[in-house]
Amino acid sequence: MPPTARPSGRRLLAVSDLHTGVTDNVPLVESLRPGTDEDWLIVAGDVAETFEDIERTLALLAGRFATVLWTPGNHELWTPRTDPVALRGRARYEALVRLCGELGVLTPEDSWPVWEGEGGPVAVAPVFTLYDYSFRTPTAATKEQALEQARAAGVVCTDEYLLHPEPYPGIDDWCRERVALTEARLAAHDPELPLVLAGHWPLVREPTDVLYYPEFALWCGTTLTADWHRRFNVAAVVYGHLHIPRATRYDGVRFEEVSIGYPREWRRHGHPLGLLRQVLPHQA
Repeated sequence: MPPTARPSGRRLLAVSDLHTGVTDNVPLVESLRPGTDEDWLIVAGDVAETFEDIERTLALLAGRFATVLWTPGNHELWTPRTDPVALRGRARYEALVRLCGELGVLTPEDSWPVWEGEGGPVAVAPVFTLYDYSFRTPTAATKEQALEQARAAGVVCTDEYLLHPEPYPGIDDWCRERVALTEARLAAHDPELPLVLAGHWPLVREPTDVLYYPEFALWCGTTLTADWHRRFNVAAVVYGHLHIPRATRYDGVRFEEVSIGYPREWRRHGHPLGLLRQVLPHQA
């Protein structure tokens, strides 16, 4: 068979939930390569849990793609007992940002670069928002009621044990600060220049409607970001976390869930949309 033709132009690609702390995911991630020397890659969180695995994976990708942009998922923010780096909460995030700086990887703390390829120009904005337990079931009026429902259903995210909010009283407090910081940057952004917003958690509630366990939506985002795709000039939204890779539209804006997920998931369903999702130029 003839070799697969390389793309003729630069592409903005995206992936998330690489989970390279899982042995069987490592060959998949090692297979990720650009089609051109100018391809950019968004890595929308959950690279791995330990600093060693995160550094190894991001260094590999930074050595292959022209520009790599990363935003954390919940797994990077965990403090596992097996990780010699015992930093917690915001200090852990800040250390990850410093690591990315050493690797030449852009983060939510950097200026948003402008992608000039076909479908551009667009500013590519990695955003870090977390969650605040506001994605509740209709019968849970408060965070406490929602958490009790989740415990009763046997659905409690590991974040409750490994993701520490220091110095904030809770993850929801950290989330509100991150949302406010990001919203201020979005409001100050040139409205004539479209944005690709790339975060780990969905910006809207709707993607969680297909979860097998609806109680898990508690750990999947915040209602505070629900109108960002309408208020700002957003060309596309990239996210992960749910391990349900698909493309949808909300209010006419394209949302791309770009996760690789765990072996038990991809062995069952494969990757019909590919390991790397092409965000731009958009392919209908």
